[in-house]
Amino acid sequence: MKTVLTIAGSDCSGGAGIQADLKTIAAHGLYGMSVITALTAQNTLGVSDVMPVPAAFLKEQLDSVISDIRPDAVKIGMIPDKEQLLVIAAALKEQKITQVVVDPVMAATSGRKLSGDASGDFFLELFAEAALITPNIPEAARLLGEEIRDKKEVEQAAASLAKKYHTAVLIKGGHADTGADDYLFTGKEGVWFPGTRLDNTNTHGTGCTLSSAIACGLAEGFLLKEAVRRAKEYLTGAIAAGLDLGHGNGPLDHMYRLRK
Repeated sequence: MKTVLTIAGSDCSGGAGIQADLKTIAAHGLYGMSVITALTAQNTLGVSDVMPVPAAFLKEQLDSVISDIRPDAVKIGMIPDKEQLLVIAAALKEQKITQVVVDPVMAATSGRKLSGDASGDFFLELFAEAALITPNIPEAARLLGEEIRDKKEVEQAAASLAKKYHTAVLIKGGHADTGADDYLFTGKEGVWFPGTRLDNTNTHGTGCTLSSAIACGLAEGFLLKEAVRRAKEYLTGAIAAGLDLGHGNGPLDHMYRLRK
């Protein structure tokens, strides 16, 4: 069985973070492991508190998992501080793990800051170990320190990020004038993945889910473009399934395929 490791924060409401990642991995029929970077007190209405895991204990988690069950792919989400990031980057480099998808989570939908910094320098060492980074448009803008307003600027931003960090870049739509279309730049070519904006506000954990699904595709041996295409298809279905829980932006239906 193929294996995927998620390194991210815990969402006690189950819609995002480690919980969303493990549901996504299970829905793809793969074996999921987890390394927790932080505990969060959150629900569909927002994040009320964050308690980071000490970097030394984070390293213990990483060593325990990787030494016993080597992951075929890794997904990385919320990283609260630089010390944690350096521990993760060093472990990936030492273990020569290359199928790494990084979702550079900077803030919750409510605006609560989740990463130690909103600049590109914070992520520098980690991005160097990534096969793909998956910022949304606001995150890509923060990484570059410039505005992104339309599709042409999305393409330019993806090329700039790929050159700066030496990795493939998927800029997720849903913001600015891009609809629900996502843009992948591999370093050699760019491709748009069209999407339909769904009339559904229950989108808590979409970024976590998409990046985890891409990691699943890479673990299964799909090339990057196909892994992205399949992941976007899965995410669209999980949103369209119409799960309605909580009093705010509710979670996705990660297991919708099992009920078809």
